[in-house]
Amino acid sequence: MMKLHYDKGLIPVVVQDTATGEVLMVAYANEQAIHLTQNSGFAHYYSRSRKKLWKKGEESGHFQRVVRVLVDCDEDCILYEVEQAGAACHTGYRSCFYRTLDGEIIAPRIFDPAKVYAKKDPRQKESIQ
Repeated sequence: MMKLHYDKGLIPVVVQDTATGEVLMVAYANEQAIHLTQNSGFAHYYSRSRKKLWKKGEESGHFQRVVRVLVDCDEDCILYEVEQAGAACHTGYRSCFYRTLDGEIIAPRIFDPAKVYAKKDPRQKESIQ
């Protein structure tokens, strides 16, 4: 494995749909998350707010099967090329990039986050409103 350059133990991860090329999200991973991703074939990240590892889809069922992991030229950012099941964004949109700088929503919502995360962290509900 390449020698990755982490900032405070984390590295940014850009997530791209392998079929469409659409950028779905940006998250962070630590060394353990990358190891879990490689071994399981499913995307794992490190939550900076919750300070813990998480597997994408563990609560929503919207998993990311990782097809390939690419490293940028400076070795300080990685790209997960994924097959996305459902939505990538916790707000219910396929991509986290569903609105313009002016706030115009340019994509349909795939699921209702209030129903999916009803029993979850109350901060989750606040962030989707």
